[in-house]
Amino acid sequence: MPHPTLSPLYTPDRRTTGQSLMKRYMDWLFIKKGLYFRDYDDLWDWSVTDLEDFWESIWQFFDVQSHTPYREVVFRPNREDMIGTEWFAGATLNYAEHIFRHKSTQARGERTPALVFASERQPLMTVSWESLEQQVSAVATYLRKQGVGVGDRVVAILPNIPEAIVAFLATNSLGAVWSSCSPDFSAASVLDRFRELSPNVLLAADGYSHNGQGIDKSDTIHEICRRLPTLKHLIWVPYLNKDSEFVYRTSAKVIRWDEVLATDTPDELQFEPVPFHHPIWILYSSGTTAKPKAITHSVGGCLLEHLKAHALHQDVHMGDRYFWHANTSWMMWNFALGSMLVGATLVLYDGAAGYPDQNVLWRFAEDARINHFGNGAAYYIACMQAGLKPLDTTKLTHLRTISTTESALSPEGYRWIYESVKPTVWLTALNAATDICSSFVGSNSLLPVYEGEIQCRWLGCKVEAFDEQAKPVRGKLGEMVVLEPTPSMPIYFWNDPSNTEYRKSYFEEYPGVWWPGDYIQLTERNGVIIHGRSGATLDRDGVRIGTTEIYSVVERFAEIADSLVVGLEQPGRGYFMPLFVVMRAGFTLTNDLTIRIKQALLTQLSPYHVPDAIYSILEVPYTSSGKKLETSVRKILAGMDISLATSKDTLRNPASLTQFTEFKK
Repeated sequence: MPHPTLSPLYTPDRRTTGQSLMKRYMDWLFIKKGLYFRDYDDLWDWSVTDLEDFWESIWQFFDVQSHTPYREVVFRPNREDMIGTEWFAGATLNYAEHIFRHKSTQARGERTPALVFASERQPLMTVSWESLEQQVSAVATYLRKQGVGVGDRVVAILPNIPEAIVAFLATNSLGAVWSSCSPDFSAASVLDRFRELSPNVLLAADGYSHNGQGIDKSDTIHEICRRLPTLKHLIWVPYLNKDSEFVYRTSAKVIRWDEVLATDTPDELQFEPVPFHHPIWILYSSGTTAKPKAITHSVGGCLLEHLKAHALHQDVHMGDRYFWHANTSWMMWNFALGSMLVGATLVLYDGAAGYPDQNVLWRFAEDARINHFGNGAAYYIACMQAGLKPLDTTKLTHLRTISTTESALSPEGYRWIYESVKPTVWLTALNAATDICSSFVGSNSLLPVYEGEIQCRWLGCKVEAFDEQAKPVRGKLGEMVVLEPTPSMPIYFWNDPSNTEYRKSYFEEYPGVWWPGDYIQLTERNGVIIHGRSGATLDRDGVRIGTTEIYSVVERFAEIADSLVVGLEQPGRGYFMPLFVVMRAGFTLTNDLTIRIKQALLTQLSPYHVPDAIYSILEVPYTSSGKKLETSVRKILAGMDISLATSKDTLRNPASLTQFTEFKK
């Protein structure tokens, strides 16, 4: 299906491309390796064809520090199976150590702090590199004294605050394994994730702030402590109330955060080198349709991937200020932290994106002098629908890049950013893959930006679109597949020793081929258009349709605030494709509007895109990270009980599912 892309919205000038880190890398390859590439496509072809030389060049270009030499770059015992691929065998290193190697080259003043932070409750503050090192050293020393070491699990229930960054870096410096949940999760949802990890230590905040309200989580933390039998230590982080204490009885030893920071420390922060494939953290699948899968990533894989992603693809330079509005349950929190590997200042914000008004994050971007601003696509759409024009209300002088991810940003969203935020900004879109704690496709500082289109496939990611015959296609919709392994693919799922769940999740659809589960289109420019998750793909009379195509037309109507479309097979009755719309205040779904919507879909797309029925609903259900819950709605319409169709704890608005029971077929 062709996409409505005409001339580019943005084209980098010669100065921008000449100073980009991607250009610097290409020059380095020519000088050091004698490799000349005409353009990015030429470079990409090499990166996915000669995996060994490419990934070794990333290691060398970024001067990765290993305590022991690697014996070989990649060992793949079975060419037909990506699972079991080993990278940089023999190397021992530490992720946090690579962050702190920048402390000596960074100025210690306010202009280049390690962290910048603000919240609904707290004005802008900074944390210097020196202070960050002192805090990390204190927490690491305390954990070491409690017996925490290589391979132990340290878990956290913390907002997006500096203490969370400190806690992760301390954990990683010891070679321990990190996992975190946002404090808005219920006890049951947290336990679904943490219980199988058998953690030694829990760091927990007393609560969090949202829409101006302080939400106390003490009871939840108590229940979690009571039901984690391996827990020995609770580090209590007073956040809502600086004087709060954990007053419940628990078998775990309880200590306040400020007491931990008072721990006597050695003169220098110490780092435990671990093998390349040692676990760094455990992330989780969404858990919207089943128990969350504990996706385990490696120290070395994330180190190489984040260096490549932030420097080469996002063009993050030393001293830049990098921001993603993410909570600690979302892989973008981990990914954003990776910007510190290239010497960037990490910018944190805790609070709702729309409180006290929709402009709050744009003002924050101005006040914090943010260079790279990231958020989910739903945020930009909400700003656009609210009629915001930050261009007129804020001076985004320092802003160079705006990034988007999760659901696809519509062409209208692209245009809104250039018309209403900043005409000269570089808009980058990522696909935010928990699978690799990074992105398979995304930004490129050498290329123009076209509306609704991701710029490129990333280096080292051999992404193709497969048709129904498992053949690569161009210009047509297909299943996203990855044909070669990468260092940052999961090392395993926790407690899945035979890799049964791992294989089922990624390699069952196409044996030997990695299937991330997205529906995409590769354009003639080698750009990428994501049409949603594969499970939500519509298949009408053999024609496969991406739901985002329909949304891009329907949500242009002034009367429509949001929409959701699903398709379901009805035994003996054929295929049924209903469209659900959320009306703006003051409007109702009339027969005339229904006809106009269907006509627009017919003329702008095709007869296959026209729904069988259109219904008005109160709200569209979303996951906590901003994805429309199409698959679960389809299951409910097919007759499945809500409790089986999804896990409510993973939803932003779980009550929204109830309305679909009246539409059951």
